[in-house]
Amino acid sequence: MYITLYQANIVWEDKQENLRRLRMNLEKLQGKTQLVVLPETFVTGFSMNVVKIAEPIDGSTIELLQQYASKYGIALAGSFIANHKNSFRNRFFFLTPKGEATYYDKRHLFRMGNEHLHFTAGRNRPIIHYQGFRILPQVCYDLRFPVWSRNVGCEYDLLLYVACWPTSRRHVWDALLCARAIENQCYTCGVNRIGTDGNGINYEGGSVVYSPKGERLTSIPDGHEGTSTIHLDLESLRAFRQHFPAWQDADAFTIRT
Repeated sequence: MYITLYQANIVWEDKQENLRRLRMNLEKLQGKTQLVVLPETFVTGFSMNVVKIAEPIDGSTIELLQQYASKYGIALAGSFIANHKNSFRNRFFFLTPKGEATYYDKRHLFRMGNEHLHFTAGRNRPIIHYQGFRILPQVCYDLRFPVWSRNVGCEYDLLLYVACWPTSRRHVWDALLCARAIENQCYTCGVNRIGTDGNGINYEGGSVVYSPKGERLTSIPDGHEGTSTIHLDLESLRAFRQHFPAWQDADAFTIRT
């Protein structure tokens, strides 16, 4: 499967401009990739102004993204601020060209940014099936909690993190993404934004894909808007798991949701 990282300088709370920029990039990527991964809350930035900017899943943002996925033949993954039955969610979306949609609500809310005061945490942990891959979606702060992403019995092949992860904690982002790839014996993709948000917080990116061995397969230079596309080979992943079956010795546990 061909996967593309999309590292963007998100315009604060400007949905139309962020969607316009995405469309321009998708026009260039048509026929060259099968999945484009966007940063967390990529149409607005990581804003707590939820009453103003939240939308239902049948709102204009998801409707337009579904049109993009169909028109350009590319699946889209990212997150947006959702209004779900009068509660607000940081909602991951995965939209395929065939009109299929999967959603995941961010489990771990970033209390240092008061996210827990505005949003409701998710309880479900879906695994998405696309192009032969089994994909586990995660959002930003989820990266700090390895139990939530534990790959029990190799139940997934690709771990996706979409984020607004600030420059001040960049070392943590790099270290934990690599660790998640190694401990879960899976491809791990992290996509982060760049620029400065409406709260004056700086982001330098660090969007990357790691192999199951912790090798950096591709990345985008810090501070640069742009994309990077790479092919992920499912057969080589399966061969590695068979040759080095550390997953068979993992400890058993139950996640309480």
